[in-house]
Amino acid sequence: MKKSLSEHELSLGFSPCPNDTFIFHGLVSGAVKVGKIRFREQLHDVETLNDMAFYQQLDVTKLSFYAYLEVKKYYRLLNSGGALGYGCGPLVVAREKIDGSRLGRCRVAVPGRWTTAHLLLQLWAPQIKWKYFTTYERICRLVAAGKVDCGVVIHESRFTFKQQGLVELVDLGAWWHEQTGLPIPLGCIAVHRRHPESLARELEEAIRKSIAMAQSDPRAVLPYIRRHAQELDQKVLDEHIRTFVNDFTINLGGKGHASIQALEKRGAEAGILK
Repeated sequence: MKKSLSEHELSLGFSPCPNDTFIFHGLVSGAVKVGKIRFREQLHDVETLNDMAFYQQLDVTKLSFYAYLEVKKYYRLLNSGGALGYGCGPLVVAREKIDGSRLGRCRVAVPGRWTTAHLLLQLWAPQIKWKYFTTYERICRLVAAGKVDCGVVIHESRFTFKQQGLVELVDLGAWWHEQTGLPIPLGCIAVHRRHPESLARELEEAIRKSIAMAQSDPRAVLPYIRRHAQELDQKVLDEHIRTFVNDFTINLGGKGHASIQALEKRGAEAGILK
């Protein structure tokens, strides 16, 4: 006899970054229920999750918006759990200030081909051709060691790059806001379209409950966050969560959806999105 949906185990992919582990602890711990569904967590770097989405390997997954816009025929966007906002965009960093006229000759480390950071870099500086794609936690070290000229930093590295003697060339989130007046859409949560839309609505509410639970008792979530974080300094963890878990995480709302549409439109106009 075929199992009903409520008895299924669903794969749930998200990153080990503090904002994601903060958001999803309630779901993976079983404290927040979605019917009788069991969630099988898979923690990966966001670019690995992006790649997995092209092969439709996960039921529910965190995605960069660049990747989501490429796979949205397979995945349905959820209105909660995402990473959008003001003052939270990727930063381009270097060992010293670099004149804009030199960017086309620079070697730039990027945290994944399908990250929103890469899409924003292409929109900001289309003349950059030499890119080295790697995982985000390696980028500051590569720049500091002179292996590359610049790097695009995301996640915890936004708060720690100065400790390695690096300087900011541009805040791509601030640049985006200057261009559009909208929050920067970085990452989202999506559910595979093989599941009914009703499940998407249940998941949205469950994610909101999971966030509320973490906000009401942050100390209960802390061991799970610290077990997976790249950076263990408590101030960095707290700042990371405050920055990336905000009102848009609870509900994308009109401005959130407008920012996604603007990203898609600008990416298409630049010939980046097909």
